[in-house]
Amino acid sequence: MMLGKTVLGVSALVFIAYGLVSLVSPAIPAGFAGLEMGNGDAFAEVGAMYGGLQTGIGGFCLLALIKPDFYRGGLALLTIGIGAMTMARLVSLLMATDAVSAYSYGALGYECATAVLAAVAWAKK
Repeated sequence: MMLGKTVLGVSALVFIAYGLVSLVSPAIPAGFAGLEMGNGDAFAEVGAMYGGLQTGIGGFCLLALIKPDFYRGGLALLTIGIGAMTMARLVSLLMATDAVSAYSYGALGYECATAVLAAVAWAKK
């Protein structure tokens, strides 16, 4: 259970922090990823996906950390949701024709570690 709580706690911290920064200033994650926001729709999309969704994931991880009824659901979210994001990022990196930066490799490493550790913890109980 300690592994699961650790994964949930770190995920809550990382997702809430990155999500709130992204919500306040969508240009920050867009800049990290090399995205250009050409209109208000792009600004709203980056704010919603990087800001709102990540804050929500972090909030659910926090809820799963402090409420036992949500513990397994939080681990399932990280295993399936972040695992799918990991696979999509890996496939996209392999398909990219241009060089990618350390941002993409760092995100891939974090996501992979999170999904694998969450899966191990989820399988334990």
